Amino acid sequence: MTIKEIQGIIKDFETSTLMTLELEMDGFKLRLSKNKNDEVIVKEDYKEQQQTQTIEQKHNHTMIKSPLVGTFYAASTPNGKPYIEVGQKVKKGQVVCIIEAMKIMNEITSPFNGVVKEIYAHNGDVVGFDHNLIRVGESNEK
Repeated sequence: MTIKEIQGIIKDFETSTLMTLELEMDGFKLRLSKNKNDEVIVKEDYKEQQQTQTIEQKHNHTMIKSPLVGTFYAASTPNGKPYIEVGQKVKKGQVVCIIEAMKIMNEITSPFNGVVKEIYAHNGDVVGFDHNLIRVGESNEK
């Protein structure tokens, strides 16, 4: 599902008389609600996007870059524990952060195994497409 299709669904939902909308298809889950007490939660499986995610390999380290423009979040909740910290080992497929775009929470996962060497974005930072988020190196790298 493309961003334009998602935007269209959100616009149509906002102008409709529906109070909630749930959509699930091919690893994509979307739940929208006009109730003030409900959270807008969207989760998309980025298997295809992560296969094409830009990965830069230099000097025994690899960059995890942002696959879209949005707001970087290090944890699932404002006061929650961050998904990763510098020095922590990460496994392929492990969630490392969230990028929010148009009230859509996109879980970004590590496309490889390694150790977090540096985190470039801070909670609440706006990141652009292909922006360096996290540097991951081999576990024996100094």
